[in-house]
Amino acid sequence: MESIRTIPSAAITDCVARLCIRACTVLPGQVVTLLEAAGRTEPYPPAQNTLRLIRQNAVVAATKNVPICQDTGMAVVFAEVGQDVHIAGGTLEDAVNAGVARGYAEGWLRKSVIRDPLRRQNTGDNTPAVLHVRLTAGDHLKLTVSPKGFGSENMSRLAMLTPADGLEGVKAFVLETVRLAGANPCPPIMLGVGIGGTFEQVALLAKEALVELREGPHPDPYYAALEEELLSSINRLGIGPQGFGGRTTALSVRIKTAPTHIAGLPVAVNMGCHVTRHATETL
Repeated sequence: MESIRTIPSAAITDCVARLCIRACTVLPGQVVTLLEAAGRTEPYPPAQNTLRLIRQNAVVAATKNVPICQDTGMAVVFAEVGQDVHIAGGTLEDAVNAGVARGYAEGWLRKSVIRDPLRRQNTGDNTPAVLHVRLTAGDHLKLTVSPKGFGSENMSRLAMLTPADGLEGVKAFVLETVRLAGANPCPPIMLGVGIGGTFEQVALLAKEALVELREGPHPDPYYAALEEELLSSINRLGIGPQGFGGRTTALSVRIKTAPTHIAGLPVAVNMGCHVTRHATETL
């Protein structure tokens, strides 16, 4: 018989608080690498200078432990909970929200969450978090905090295409989304693209593709080629860093797919700015 491992809810709260501060102040290494590579290949002087300032901003934020961007976002939290884990002393949701409240207070991070979408009263502590829970094998709890600013989130889109739209329809939708966004999402952008599933699932696929920041090509050569094609097409739009022009409109395109219905072709684009953030710990 498998043994059950107990994790105190207070440990989850402590972990989430740390992750909120780290995610908002330290840019993931994958993003830094992509920015550095773009700086080496961007030929347009205003774009070169903008990329330099973006990299400098990230260094200052990490060194001085201050937010990389003033929009410290809504706290999107992914929890992979082992089926042999027992959480003691409170619920997972309460522990996560307590961690977000503490992290945003201790880190002097901007509180951007409103209680009701129409009456617009700020909750005052950046809760509640957006919590996604997945049950996995084992006795560990993996937590990822991904603060999502709304300059880029507002530019994200979803479409319920038809099977007849096919691959060309998907490519056209992704490019149209970037073109309509222009400079609003603070390029250079990162794109998470979800394809398949259902209406609600495809949006989560796009969010997961963005947050995972997978290194290297897609494991499926078909989608690896599609990611490269989309990235190239986006960078030919000429929007450039912060909308000043140049070849660096996007740093990466990541695709995640799921089985879908014979009558459907859902596609979603979750857009991230050059401050596409996350931090992860396993308890």
